[in-house]
Amino acid sequence: MDRYENMNTFVRVVETGSISAAADRMDVAKSVVSRRLKELETHLGVELFHRTTRQMNLTDSGRGFYQQAVRILADVLEAELATSQSHGALKGALKVTVPLSFGLMHLGSAINEFLQQHPDIEFDLDFNDRQVDLLTEGFDLAIRIASLADSSLIARRLAPIQTILCASPDYLERNGIPHELEALRQHRCLAYNLTNPIEQWQVYDVGGQLIKISTRPYLKAGNGEFLRDAAVAGLGIVLIPTFIVYKEIERGALVPLLTDYHCPPLSAYAIYPQTRHLSQRVRAFVDFMVKRFEGLPYWDKCLNKS
Repeated sequence: MDRYENMNTFVRVVETGSISAAADRMDVAKSVVSRRLKELETHLGVELFHRTTRQMNLTDSGRGFYQQAVRILADVLEAELATSQSHGALKGALKVTVPLSFGLMHLGSAINEFLQQHPDIEFDLDFNDRQVDLLTEGFDLAIRIASLADSSLIARRLAPIQTILCASPDYLERNGIPHELEALRQHRCLAYNLTNPIEQWQVYDVGGQLIKISTRPYLKAGNGEFLRDAAVAGLGIVLIPTFIVYKEIERGALVPLLTDYHCPPLSAYAIYPQTRHLSQRVRAFVDFMVKRFEGLPYWDKCLNKS
């Protein structure tokens, strides 16, 4: 049994939708394709397809194996290219999950630039704030905003993420400017509902002491851009990353508050599975992103103007 050929045949059947179409693409007989699939299923001990007279649908096992098989075949192709070509051209798929707001606002231009340098890379991007299981769901890489140890074994830091309190001039004119943390208890607050606990905001004072303030947010949402727009509309005070509100701060639509206090540090990280071999294309993309975002983030320059 040729595991490579059987795996490649399986991927072609999935991509073309049928044994006959895969046979035509590979220029082999349909019986050869059927035999290879049967050998693969026997070797794995599972059924990869639900077969009917009209169509073939992947089983749950088949879907999981397909994700792994695509990456393995891409790794083999990449290794061949790196060996046979002096320039080591990058080719293959990159399946990446990224935070919704950060991805939409700040990763598009970076990915476009990377693709211009490596046009044979194929991206599969998932814009979502949920915590995915990289191995189970077949992701090569995750961009996450979190508080993690800066370990090169499982993650590389891309950029610091600063979080601030802010509100619109209209809201502050109507409700007053809070000059102490305790004053937040009397204000209308807008909260990100994926944090825990939602009603408690945490900041450090100038001496480095962690202070927890209980609030009563009357508007909760799972998207930072929605909360930003609500704050601009004068609906309340929001605790939010600067990468979401830097343009509004620059044009005066939002005003930073209580700037002597600092929120617990976060960073954007590129994270990959500990147990997975880091392919050349994944390593190249991570190196590119680290270089792309080095130094003071452009979204924090609004807070560092003299």
